[in-house]
Amino acid sequence: MTPLDAAFLQAEDAEPAASLAIASIAVFEGPPPGYAAFRAHLAGRLPLVPRYRQRAVRVPFDLGPPVWIDDPHFDIDHHLVRTALPSPGGDAELRGLMARVMATRLDRDRPLWRYWLVENLAGRRWALISTVHHCMVDGVSGTDLYRVLLDEEPEPLPPVPDDWRPGEPPSAAALAATAVRDLGLLPVTSLRAAAGMLRHPAGWPPRLAAAARGSLALAGSLLPAARSSLTGPVARPRRFTWTRLRLADVRAVRHALGGTVNDVLLAAVTGGLRELMLARGEVPLPTSVRSLVPVSVRAPGQEGIRDNRVSLLLARLPVHLADPLGRFAAVRAELTELKSVGEAEAGAVLTGLARFGPFPLVAAVVRLAAHLPQRSVVTVTTNVPGPRRTLYGLGRELVEIIPYVPIASTVRIGVSILSYRDAVVVGLTGDESADDLDVLAAGTDAELARLVALAAAVAGRDGDRGPAPRVRAVPVPGDLRP
Repeated sequence: MTPLDAAFLQAEDAEPAASLAIASIAVFEGPPPGYAAFRAHLAGRLPLVPRYRQRAVRVPFDLGPPVWIDDPHFDIDHHLVRTALPSPGGDAELRGLMARVMATRLDRDRPLWRYWLVENLAGRRWALISTVHHCMVDGVSGTDLYRVLLDEEPEPLPPVPDDWRPGEPPSAAALAATAVRDLGLLPVTSLRAAAGMLRHPAGWPPRLAAAARGSLALAGSLLPAARSSLTGPVARPRRFTWTRLRLADVRAVRHALGGTVNDVLLAAVTGGLRELMLARGEVPLPTSVRSLVPVSVRAPGQEGIRDNRVSLLLARLPVHLADPLGRFAAVRAELTELKSVGEAEAGAVLTGLARFGPFPLVAAVVRLAAHLPQRSVVTVTTNVPGPRRTLYGLGRELVEIIPYVPIASTVRIGVSILSYRDAVVVGLTGDESADDLDVLAAGTDAELARLVALAAAVAGRDGDRGPAPRVRAVPVPGDLRP
């Protein structure tokens, strides 16, 4: 594993209530497949995901990062579960099932993934809950698994030829000896990396300068946020809900008000968090919410590599502003500033440098950081573009993907945004303290509606640009609380 991959295992080990699997719910039209057909379909795709038949093994004394080895006892039936929702099989029942599934850790003695075939959804539908540990994939590579496991046409592709046989697992002594050898060769590896930089010097000065500026910005972001109910010890029970948005609405706002799709979505979440704090009787402050925003650093074509290739931005969300247009402008300005100072570049450089550090030292630092209480990060907000084309599972149309992001440390609420076709779903994760996630969901939806109304007004002032964006029946700016 890379040090970043290993960090997700170490962070999970640091606290009993942590479960760092990422997940999603795929909802399909039509009757569910039988278990045998479901099992055969997934077995026919396993050669395309070699990691699914490997388990993570810790190197003795953390002399090196954990390694992936073939599971000599791999049995696909240990990774597939068939279940059914109680009637009426609606969103409430599906939310409850997802919360129970994600409160339990994946078994470290087996490959770190599990799929749930869920029957009895309302409207003659069924669902597939996919859970994969974060040490194996990030949001982009995890979403890419849908492209591998599903089909782009109703007719399923034939099974992939499979001649897999597990390799002989290394002994603990062999793992330790290899790690000691790698530690001894670390100076040589570092010198080779430095030589590679010197062979192509032109691009490095600006990258290093950006990384230095970004490191200063990251250091400033480590100041604690204002105390609120959004942070605190995380308890094991999970709560989960979601809200559905239209990609056309997001694009209408971006077209009329500027910015990016990500700016619009983060502004919508900001409005939802403000509503949540107000509903809890708290006063939103400029320093109330700092969100960790993952940034993919994958090169095009690397989506199928199963690991983590992310950096981060630490964005202050302007929950203190009462005006939705002001909140949107502040979100845009914050993200623009963080990009200009190179926070993402600094994070990428730091995780890259960790590869050339002695892993025992890197592991000790990560373990210490995971155990320390923190209030620098209040929430996490991920946004991953999903498939634009319609996908099919065993001949059934995939109609919706609902994302799930894990929470740990003192981050009691996580936000995961994923688009599929022309829809966007915002998944909201909380612990037992977040029994009011529906307020955040409704507030996020309402904030986008306010921005849509503002976008329509701007479009009207600027002349006829075609049909105005759809406006939901929700309060508009004049009805906002101070």
